[in-house]
Amino acid sequence: MALTSAAADKTPGMAFVSLKNWSERKGAENTAQAIALRATRDLSSIRDASLFAMTPPSVDGLGQSNGFTFELMASGGTDRDSLMKMRSQLLAAANQSPELQSVRANDLPQMPQLQVDIDNDKAVSLGLSLSDVTDTLSSAWGGTYVNDFIDRGRVKKVYIQGESDARAVPSDLGKWFVRSSNDSMTPFSAFATTHWQYGPESLVRYNGATAFEIQGENASGFSSGAAMEKMEALANSLPAGTTWAWSGMSLQEKLASGQAMSLYAISILVVFLCLAALYESWSVPSRDHGDPAGLLGAALAAWMRDLSNDVYFQVALLTTIGLSSKNAILIVEFAEAAVDEGYSLSRAALRAAQTRLRPIVMTSLAFIAGVLPLAVATGAGANSRVAIGTGIIGGTLTATLLAVFFVPLFFVLVKRLFTRQRPTQE
Repeated sequence: MALTSAAADKTPGMAFVSLKNWSERKGAENTAQAIALRATRDLSSIRDASLFAMTPPSVDGLGQSNGFTFELMASGGTDRDSLMKMRSQLLAAANQSPELQSVRANDLPQMPQLQVDIDNDKAVSLGLSLSDVTDTLSSAWGGTYVNDFIDRGRVKKVYIQGESDARAVPSDLGKWFVRSSNDSMTPFSAFATTHWQYGPESLVRYNGATAFEIQGENASGFSSGAAMEKMEALANSLPAGTTWAWSGMSLQEKLASGQAMSLYAISILVVFLCLAALYESWSVPSRDHGDPAGLLGAALAAWMRDLSNDVYFQVALLTTIGLSSKNAILIVEFAEAAVDEGYSLSRAALRAAQTRLRPIVMTSLAFIAGVLPLAVATGAGANSRVAIGTGIIGGTLTATLLAVFFVPLFFVLVKRLFTRQRPTQE
């Protein structure tokens, strides 16, 4: 067994650095994330300590820093030393990946420990059990809680522990005695020896398995989801004998991301049913869905500005789909009215496009002008505003330019496919 101090946080330390105002550090190279990355690279040259810089979380109370929390666990009988080698291999590969940055092991370096080697055979021959030995050792050198007592209206705890001068140096261990099963007192020196070694201050387990916690962040231009997928791919490439899992907020993000497609599907279904009730048709509402032009424009705009597919960009996609559907509804609704008046499908579609062109363009331009400040935002929280504004502007532009051509076309195609009787009046 190994003896270490019970004091917590003997070696870690943390310092906080306040950055200058946004107006004094313009440019992508002066963002908090870029500064933290450069600081980590510079601090890594210090050999006497493991130093790194991290940015605080976007929401107070969600941990100490941004990024993900990854658990590398042993499986199939892998020992801790082998797992540590695989952890070093994973860290080296992760820090070379363009999707990741500041990937590090979240544990303390190995500490000096006093190793107590117990001769079990000799201890048994002396009438001692291992529990008797460990209980005596932990109580005398580490302290054992006994009970509570009331002192002047306050509850205080009672601990028993050996006198400090009787446990000052390793050789003092031989002066302590253990009571055997026959009530005789046996000194530790009769069955135990000591020596110094280096070892972990604490052994971390996750889901019952030996584990190492790894923390890191997504690099600029990549979303947290892309960074997590890269970590999974790197962990899967390790030799047999390891498994992995997410913990903390990363686990919650992983669980929540699996529900996104279901939520999108339910939303589309509800909108489709509402449009089917509006048009009293199952076929026409299919034209008001999809809007690939708007999605393509939003993705193209985000790619041109080197933005990631994060939650803010997805908000922009939903907004773009809503505006595109609104434009399509304007055209389809007018075309349906023209068909009811007796116009042919082609003539009704052309009249609808011509009549609705001006309001669609004016509405789209006004909307683009309204979100333009988001696309060029700077300062605190600018990343979220830029992602939303860029996606909306790109999607709205392409959806507006192409809707007046493709919506009438698809209206005619859907009507001819699902409607047997066609009006002929021009």
